[in-house]
Amino acid sequence: MKKRFGAMLDMSRNAVMTVEAVKKYADYLKSFGYNCLLLYTEDTYEVNNEPFFGYRRGKYSKEELKLLNEYCDSIDMELIPCIQTLAHLNAIFRWKDYVDINDIDDILLVDDERTYTLIENIFSTLSECFTTRYVHIGMDEAWHLGVGKYLEKHGHHARFEILSEHLNKVVNIAKKHGFTCIMWSDMFFNQATGAGYYDYEKFKIDDHVKSLVNKDVELVYWDYYHTEKTDYSAMVEAHKQLTDNPVWFAGGAWSWVGFAPHNEYSLKTMLPAMQICKEKNIDNVFITLWGDNGAECSKFGLLPALYRIKCEYDGITDEQLVKSNFYKLTGENYDDFFALDLPDKLSDKCDYLSNPCKYILYGDLFNEVFSDGYIEGGEKTFLKNAEILKNAKSKNFNYLFKTLYKLCLALYAKYTLGKDIRAAYKSGDKTQLTLCIKRISDLKLKINDFYKSFGKQWFKENKPHGFDVQDIRIGGLIYRLDACKRRLQNYINGKISDIPELEEDLLPIYSKNGEKDNIGFINGWSVNATVNII
Repeated sequence: MKKRFGAMLDMSRNAVMTVEAVKKYADYLKSFGYNCLLLYTEDTYEVNNEPFFGYRRGKYSKEELKLLNEYCDSIDMELIPCIQTLAHLNAIFRWKDYVDINDIDDILLVDDERTYTLIENIFSTLSECFTTRYVHIGMDEAWHLGVGKYLEKHGHHARFEILSEHLNKVVNIAKKHGFTCIMWSDMFFNQATGAGYYDYEKFKIDDHVKSLVNKDVELVYWDYYHTEKTDYSAMVEAHKQLTDNPVWFAGGAWSWVGFAPHNEYSLKTMLPAMQICKEKNIDNVFITLWGDNGAECSKFGLLPALYRIKCEYDGITDEQLVKSNFYKLTGENYDDFFALDLPDKLSDKCDYLSNPCKYILYGDLFNEVFSDGYIEGGEKTFLKNAEILKNAKSKNFNYLFKTLYKLCLALYAKYTLGKDIRAAYKSGDKTQLTLCIKRISDLKLKINDFYKSFGKQWFKENKPHGFDVQDIRIGGLIYRLDACKRRLQNYINGKISDIPELEEDLLPIYSKNGEKDNIGFINGWSVNATVNII
């Protein structure tokens, strides 16, 4: 039986990579020893008879999918479609064609004829475009399944009963088109065992639970979070109790918490995972590169992590050999590439997952939420990291280093600005407030420089669709800086008597008894940009 080691590229969170960029990625993966590439497309692919599916979202046409499939076949890489057949379909429900089959949240309405017409159309399209007979059907995180329109139409049914009924129908459609289904396993553990996905000590997997899992489906255990082998080992064993079919493992190369990659944290989580996959004879492994909340991070920034993860799976652990082989394969310096992680490192001791490059960039000057968690002297770290990025050498990816270099300069300019404005206002120091206004002007220039580089990076790798979100976010940030600057000037000139936001005392969010907690990753743009409702 074929063993698969692959990477999954998320094409559903606004950034749809160009055909040429995907081909280039496939080339790198092939050179690393990977033999499959998975395309995660919630609605970003053409579907027969469904013109509003992926409408204006940069979806791949059938011709583009065929080109990618043909190219992957030519280099002996299996191209596997990753779709959604239950949840994570929020983008389609804005169109009237699909409103009636929205159960609740981003979930399809089970047991509705139109739902299965859509799924039939999806599979007829996949059968045209892909050589592989494997398909990932998703079905994860449908937490509110059956409590919306389904409840109104059918009354209360056990969620796992609804899931099983729907899965059986999807599998039958897939079989009709010659596909074998794999799917995320979390719903089974959450619904069938009564425990959280990773609460393996509470799992109660008996024959009845096992009987509810479709015998023709292969389950995918996904885990991007743990750093200890014991957690991965217990979860693999739990999956083997739940199914007699081969168990797949999906890890993560952290590309989804802002503009910077997290190669270091990816290895912290994935090296123990690979050790367990080898020990437990998990033959099918793939590494996900998600794009949550806007897909700001270039997936090419995770190449060193992807290579090192495969080396670990293959038993190659000599770091010098890894680095020299990475250079031979890519022409890139392994250590220099890790510099791309730096915009999210506020100190040399920062070995946890956080994303200051996002929450600091978008934090409001008057209403910043996370300012009490900042590390003293953090602005100097951004300046130091900017110099490292500026001096790093790259054969093929100088544009990535340039973008994050300019981001670090903007973060350096912004880091203490909100705090200094508040302090000057509280003390009535209008001279300092005047200096802060000048700093806002300088910050705007640096953000504009970053925006230009970021735009070039995006359009080099992705289709244009989805960059409108970045225009709105960064444009809104610049316009907000102008608004703060204008109000400060009006206060200095006596045109207004106060600035109410600066009158409010800050409450401790990340500080307790003089000690500061680590800020984790705060990935939602709306949470970072404002305390108000968007």
